[in-house]
Formats: sequence, structure tokens, C-alpha cells
Amino acid sequence: MVNLGTGCPDLPTWIDLTRADSRATVDAPTRERVRRSRAVVEKAIEDGATVYGVNTGFGKLANLSIDAARLADLQRNLIVSHATGVGSPLPYEVARLALALRIHAVARGSSGVREQLVDHMLAVFNAGLAPVIPAQGSVGASGDLAPLAHMALPMIGLGEMWTADGRRVPGAEALRIAGTEPIVLAAKEGLALINGTQIMTAGGLVTLHRALQCSKAADIACAMTIEALRASVRPMLPAVHEVRPHPTQQQTAANIRALLADSEILQSHVGCSKVQDAYSMRCAPQVHGASKRAIEHARDVLLIEASSVTDNPLVFADGDVVSAGNFHGQPVSQALDFLAIGTATLANISERRTENLVNPDISGLPAFLAAEPGLESGFMIAQVTAAALASENKTLAHPASVDTVPTSANREDHVSMGVTAARHAAKVVSNTVSVLSVELCAAARGLDLGESLRPGRGVEAAYRAIRAVVPPHDGDRELHVDLAAAGRTIRDGDLVAAVESAIGPLAHGQPAS
Repeated sequence: MVNLGTGCPDLPTWIDLTRADSRATVDAPTRERVRRSRAVVEKAIEDGATVYGVNTGFGKLANLSIDAARLADLQRNLIVSHATGVGSPLPYEVARLALALRIHAVARGSSGVREQLVDHMLAVFNAGLAPVIPAQGSVGASGDLAPLAHMALPMIGLGEMWTADGRRVPGAEALRIAGTEPIVLAAKEGLALINGTQIMTAGGLVTLHRALQCSKAADIACAMTIEALRASVRPMLPAVHEVRPHPTQQQTAANIRALLADSEILQSHVGCSKVQDAYSMRCAPQVHGASKRAIEHARDVLLIEASSVTDNPLVFADGDVVSAGNFHGQPVSQALDFLAIGTATLANISERRTENLVNPDISGLPAFLAAEPGLESGFMIAQVTAAALASENKTLAHPASVDTVPTSANREDHVSMGVTAARHAAKVVSNTVSVLSVELCAAARGLDLGESLRPGRGVEAAYRAIRAVVPPHDGDRELHVDLAAAGRTIRDGDLVAAVESAIGPLAHGQPAS
């Protein structure tokens, strides 16, 4: 049970809230903050004050006052008119996390909503439901208006929701599953539901979690390739990285040293004639380290954003109501662009290591790792797939955050494109998982083709984790099955877990020891 509306949950807690069986609550001090904030709204209405979003129109229509008798209509109209999203629905886990983030935001006590609305949203969340939210339609300011409107529709008995068992049901039916009725939104509540950054943040947090797995998997894949190609561990020596002490560069070198520890394979090649290895191995600490830093920056930004109040106007318990710009998604958009760039770089360098594995002019191994080159093609086209995905990532990594388009009759004249950044980052990470799966399978095959010597302890654990789902390559077969299985070990965390159980945690984001 996660207590929302207070504190700053960590990434594992947010990821736990994507699950159908996760549950949330709000505590008594949080409820008191919500009541105090709501009292400010009620007093403003009672005093006849004109307050944006409470008794005015929205955006360019903010100068139009709304009669007190029609404030409930105003809020309902806001939700239905703004639900203009298009495209495929967001994944269940992202939609569910967006709902949890929105509950957390309005329960922080600066949104002016009723305690009743918080309880209504909790009932829906705790029934394992998730709103059906089209993925496209937000420019990232004034927040994620269109997708958040779709999230709000079921709260008033409209729209659609996913059930815990994967059914797509009308909003009214979903409320019956949750044991509640459609809520009639009071003044300010419609705006409080849709003015914010929860869609881009939810997508970003899920992608961040996967990018962290990718980053560690990249170190593992690199170490496996170093073993398979009988490359040198000397570029990983601590002294090399002490004279260029970027922490994440040092972490990567330490990770690879740990993965290669006690390797009989590398020890047997200490005196070989090879002078230097390709950059994709020799420079892995520098490249992977830069990617780690990008991912860490995204984590820093997203965890702050996840516990922020991002609607407008803000309603403070001291009676002040401030129309400002916390809904603007630029911090999230830029961070997710940076994450996409960093993760795309992991795919680029992984694809180059795969080329080293399959190219007999470089590897010293059979061409394309085939058992009978010529009769068989081995990993020839698997490398082509990796190249295709790495190349696609280069277009997806073009920053969305540098774009802007004026909306709402030029009132909203600078926007963040944050949801676009989140969608692109998610696809980059998905592609990178597939690129790494190619390298993992190829490196495992390269190990099979070498001497009967034991690899490093971490590499051996990784090899066993891959071989648990991918049988040894004894001739051409449908490699897409193998690649999908290897990809699942990255996405599900099984690969990293297997390695860390053997050698201890891989560093990511903490100073290297």
C-alpha cells in the first residue's frame, strides 16, 4: 500500500504502481491539506471573486466569467471538450501510473479539489483499473490536456478503462467494478484533473526503468563480447579512469572488470599479438559512462516531477491563488530527449561490437558465427537487424523539446512536446533492447566457438542466463525467436539479476569504489 500525496516516492515505488495489484491510500495529514486548499476555493466562490479556472473560461477564454449556477457544467464541458486524443492507447502500465501520479499531485494540497474527488480516484485505482488514453494529442503545455482529459472521462462515467484482466470497458461499467458512481465535478476540479504533466512523466518513469536495465545489460553484453573476441581488459584498469575521473566512466570500467574477474579465457590471451581492440570495446567505459549520465539526469528530473504539483492555478492554504506555469513540460521533455540520446548511443556501440563478432576479418571466428559458412548464414542478418534499429534510433533521438508550436489562439505560445519526447524515448529503449539481444546471442555463440576455458564469473552468469532461454546455435534456425527470448531477459530484469547474484550489484549512479 503506497501512501500518496506525501513524500517523494522512489523509482521502484512508482514502478510498483504500474501493476494491477498495486494499491494506494492517503493519510490523515494529507487529507487535512486537501481540505484547507479546497476551503480557499469555496471562499473565493462565496466572496464572488473572479478566479481563473474556477469561474472563468479557459485559455484564450479566460476573460469570460461564468455564472455560479453553471460551474459544474463548466468543469464537465472542460473534460469532454478536451478529450481529443488520437492514435493507439498508451500501455496499461503507463496509464495506470499516470492515474497514480495524478492522485498524488492533487493530494499534495495545492490543487483546490475536494477530498471526495481524491477518494473517488483512489477507489478506481484500487480496483486495478487504468484509463484508456490515446497516445497522441498533447503538446506538453498547459500540461497534457487531451490525454489527461481521457483519463478524467471515466471519473464522470464516460470514456473507457482497462480492467485488471485486460478487458476494455465503458467508464460507467468500470465505476461499477470499483463500487462507485460517476462524480459531479465541482469548481476547479476539472481543470485540476487535466492541467499537468502526468502523462509524459508516467511514460518517462516506465521508460527510465527499462533504460536502467538496458544500461546494465550493455555492460554485460560488452564483457561477453570482450571474452568471445579474446580482447584486452587493460583499457578497464582503474588507473586509466582515475586520470579522466567521470564517475559514470569509472563505474562502467569497474562493472566490466567485475564481469571479467577470474576469466581463464582472457588470461590465456595475455601474451597474444593483438595491439589494440576496436573502439567499441576499448572505449566502452567512456561511451557507456556518458549514456549512464544521461539516464541518471533523467532519473533526477523525473523523480522531482513525479512529486510536484503541476496544475494551474495553484491554490495555497494561506488563501493565495496563483496562476503560473508549473504545467509546462520543458524539464521533462529535455530530460527524456537526453535519455533517448544516451540510450541510442548504447545501441550504436552494441551494433558495432556485433559487427566485430560476425566479421571473420576481425574476429578470428567462423564467418557470421555459422557452423558451416556459405551453407549457413549464421548471424549475418541478425547484425543487419541491429543496424536497422540503431539507425532508426538516430531519427527518434532528434530532440522533441527543441520544437514548439503556438496553440490556443497564441495564448499558449511556447510548448514542450513532452509526450512526444516520452513516446520517442520509449521506442528508442525498446529498439536498444533488441540491439543488445543480438549482441548477447552472438557473444554467447562466440564463447561456444572458443577454447573450453571458463569466462569471468559475471560473464559466465550472463551466459547461463542467455542459454536458459536460447539453446546453443547448432545450425541456421529462426533467430527471431532467440532474439525475442534474449530481449525478455533484459526487459524482465532476469539477465541483470542473474549477474548481480553472482558478482554483486553493478554500479549505476553511485560513485565507483
